[in-house]
Amino acid sequence: MKKILIVEDDQKTAMALVIRLKANGYNASIAPDAIAGASQARAIKPDLILLDISLPAGDGFQLAETFLRMPETNGTPVIFITASKDPELMQKVMQLGAIGLFEKPFDTEKLLGSIDDKFNRMTDLLNARQCSAASNQLKR
Repeated sequence: MKKILIVEDDQKTAMALVIRLKANGYNASIAPDAIAGASQARAIKPDLILLDISLPAGDGFQLAETFLRMPETNGTPVIFITASKDPELMQKVMQLGAIGLFEKPFDTEKLLGSIDDKFNRMTDLLNARQCSAASNQLKR
């Protein structure tokens, strides 16, 4: 089961995401601030992180940079969620390597679709690599 860490200080938003993610077969955990987000990421090694930009104890951008430096989360896909309407945010999140940005209130179905698509692409890539490796073994 894929593990998703939700770093979100709004409890209603976080719980709504947990309910939807679990209903779609994901294991979801909540961290209410940046410090808890870093700690939980080390502990659970999530497959994907949903990250609010405005957080207590540090902002989402700083936390995303921390995730890039942590061995447990380096390479983990991040989707930012925010209430901000700043048009320059997309460029900033992409510079941090994020795979998406959703403005609150967001369409949960679109967010779930993005998560499913990311995991499906990762599975397809893994399968292609395994097939290629198996084919190379047969040629030897």
